[in-house]
Amino acid sequence: MAFGRFQDFLSGLVKRQRQFFFAGDSENLTVDELLDKLMANTGEVSAIVTARELLNHYNASDDDEKLAFFENLEQNFNADQEAVRKAYHLYDNEPNSLHLNQLSRVTEPLRQELLRRLNQTPGATSDLVSMRADLLRQLKLRPELNSLDDDFVRLFSSWFSRGFLILKTIDWSTSAAILERIIRYEAVHEILDWDDLRRRIDPDNRRCFAFFHPALVDEPLIFVEVALSRQIPESINEILKDDGQADDSDFDTACFYSISNCQPGLKNISFGNFLIKQVVQELQSEFPGMNQFVTLSPMPGLCCWLEDDKVKHNEQLQPLITELAAIPKTEGGVKQNSELIRRLAATYLLLAKKNNYPLDPVARFHLGNGAGVHAVKEAADLSAKGLEQSRGTMVNYMYDLKHIERNHEQYISEGIIQHSDKLKSLISKLKE
Repeated sequence: MAFGRFQDFLSGLVKRQRQFFFAGDSENLTVDELLDKLMANTGEVSAIVTARELLNHYNASDDDEKLAFFENLEQNFNADQEAVRKAYHLYDNEPNSLHLNQLSRVTEPLRQELLRRLNQTPGATSDLVSMRADLLRQLKLRPELNSLDDDFVRLFSSWFSRGFLILKTIDWSTSAAILERIIRYEAVHEILDWDDLRRRIDPDNRRCFAFFHPALVDEPLIFVEVALSRQIPESINEILKDDGQADDSDFDTACFYSISNCQPGLKNISFGNFLIKQVVQELQSEFPGMNQFVTLSPMPGLCCWLEDDKVKHNEQLQPLITELAAIPKTEGGVKQNSELIRRLAATYLLLAKKNNYPLDPVARFHLGNGAGVHAVKEAADLSAKGLEQSRGTMVNYMYDLKHIERNHEQYISEGIIQHSDKLKSLISKLKE
């Protein structure tokens, strides 16, 4: 609350001071002039007002103007090359901590200080997150802007570090503004309406948790939906159509069935590993007998992988893929060929890799957090989306609390994927 009151005070101050600092010329100042004014040694209040004016100007720009803004930052707000050379020679001739710190300071691009100054004004953090979302849309066609994106990532990793994140339980008493955003941001299993949302967060055997940041009011960063039970669910339909009438509250299993990142501008800023670990702690506190923590996760890249020419021509996989190609992507086709689909899904999860890590993005997320592959669930998502992207197959990643750190270290350092023994038979005769 104190942070919010300070932001309100600062917002009022900015409004009162804008006329004073920009009287008569606010609309005439160009972006370059605003940048010069912000980076000059002006007073603190003037800098805050200028930052807001610059952000407003950016927000009103079209895509071409935004691209020009990014190109300007990339080209003209770098480190001072002469200062870098001098600091490097100083450190090279006399390597010590003092000279190393000086070298570190001068190698920082000037645009990082610009972004920090922009962030002084009320509401700026949200504006800058949106600004990075704009930048990400440009990167495929403008790879030279990756250096600018690196600066955003470096600053956001600090601004959104674990110490600033607030975990909140989302339930039916949560504000309507936040609940509306949960509906809108759900990225795994669409929430159809308010009744559907209530089925997911209100019953005794359901939980929803989200991370928030003080600078983004009522804006979740990431949230997870959890089903509580005494066994691992076999399908997503079993979870989503549950009426919530649990037999008792003696749950021993928590299934994380949907994890959604909410802010595109915070892509590659890690929240999920912190979220899951803290949610596990919350659930164990509420249910001391809970000892099984699993996911029911999609495999969004399975069918794309099966259609890759290199995979199709793999000598061992080709007969299986040819057989699968003749099977319709329907509920009946999946259920009648479950063993074939399970074998190919297990091969994809455990053997299909790029740079020593799994191709599947969801697998990379959970395995990087220290989970292991527990089971492949055929006919687990018979929705049109599930059939199209993974032939209806889903996967359980198991978070074994005794081995999370070991699994994480082995995965990061060696690419080792921990998996249950029952999966070994599915891939024993296959090599990608």
